[in-house]
Amino acid sequence: MKYVILIGDGMSDLPLKELGGKTPLEVAKTPTLDYLAKHGTCGWTSNVPKGLTPGSDVAAMSIFGYDPQKYYTGRGPLEAASLGVKIKKGDIAFRCNLVTIKDGKMADFTAGHIDTPEAKIIIKSLDKRLGSNVIRFYPGLSYRHLMLIRDRTLKSVEGLKCFPPHDITQKLIENYLPSGTADKLLKYLMKESIMILLEHPVNFERIKKGQKPANMIWLWGAGELPNLKPFKKQYGKSAAVITAVHLIKGLGKILGMENIKVPGVTGYLDTNYIGKATYALRALKKNDLAIVHVESPDETGHMGDLKGKIKAIEDFDSKVVKTVLDGLQKSGEDFRILVLPDHPTPIAKMTHTSDPVPFALFESKNVKSGKINGFSEKEFKKTKTYVKAGYKLMSCLLAKKISL
Repeated sequence: MKYVILIGDGMSDLPLKELGGKTPLEVAKTPTLDYLAKHGTCGWTSNVPKGLTPGSDVAAMSIFGYDPQKYYTGRGPLEAASLGVKIKKGDIAFRCNLVTIKDGKMADFTAGHIDTPEAKIIIKSLDKRLGSNVIRFYPGLSYRHLMLIRDRTLKSVEGLKCFPPHDITQKLIENYLPSGTADKLLKYLMKESIMILLEHPVNFERIKKGQKPANMIWLWGAGELPNLKPFKKQYGKSAAVITAVHLIKGLGKILGMENIKVPGVTGYLDTNYIGKATYALRALKKNDLAIVHVESPDETGHMGDLKGKIKAIEDFDSKVVKTVLDGLQKSGEDFRILVLPDHPTPIAKMTHTSDPVPFALFESKNVKSGKINGFSEKEFKKTKTYVKAGYKLMSCLLAKKISL
């Protein structure tokens, strides 16, 4: 038996007036998702426990089969693991976004989806100017980077409050700067970055080209390394993960999963969808489970880009879900596919919510014919199946007999 989890990040939404009271999932053409819903087991689950911030880090931990209430320590250490940055006890890792600030507001939390080569030059400059024996900056992908504070310089992140930049689009940043533990240090670094980046050659070139400048860093997602049992020891299965997002890669790395590198993955609408699906099928030749994470529905949701989100969902369906399903059917092996969002990213709110998400669990040797006619929030209201804790879905997926 082979197992696949397909995550459409932020795919679920709320009804929109622009769509006649429908959601992007209802409007999008998703014949493969609809097939899995019609012939599989459908339900709802909560990947974000009460009291925790509805981020992809928390939600992904649930989907990977680990209780966030027990294991979650922060986003930064997951990204550090992905970048190969070693964290010792007492080190604190932060996600470090390159962002665009205009008129004191968060104009773009992606700095115009800055290219990775440009971003690396900027991060190296910041490390040279702001780094020290205990503060280091590490380049990542596009606008997503890492800052590490070492050697117990920060005694704890308890009481520290940082806001994700994607939650404050077009809001005054002064109201959302870090507060609590070590907030003076973090505010200093963030505000000092403005002065450094104001005159940076990369930004001069970006402005010349009509692109948004990366004119500030935004620090958030602080945390220490979590204590997680390797996936194979926890579940008795080997696993591989495919994603463009560092925190997902890092979580997989900490859990001992194989990280599959796919050329052309960006985490946006231009990502290599088919490549992700093809590499997942290859990964299943030596692994029991393949997890494919697609970021583009979430990115477009944060941007309030309705047209883009619908396209992202349709591409996820036609290029990822269909390619995986076709490949598995041709393989002749028995298989199960679990497909779901990690959390909603409603267009109207342009941020994550903690609401339950729909899921479909399809089994090749138990093709059903139920009442669900498509993969959408409205259709899934017909089901009474509700898995209260999302991390329990992994056990359901891997069980000898599916029981929800």
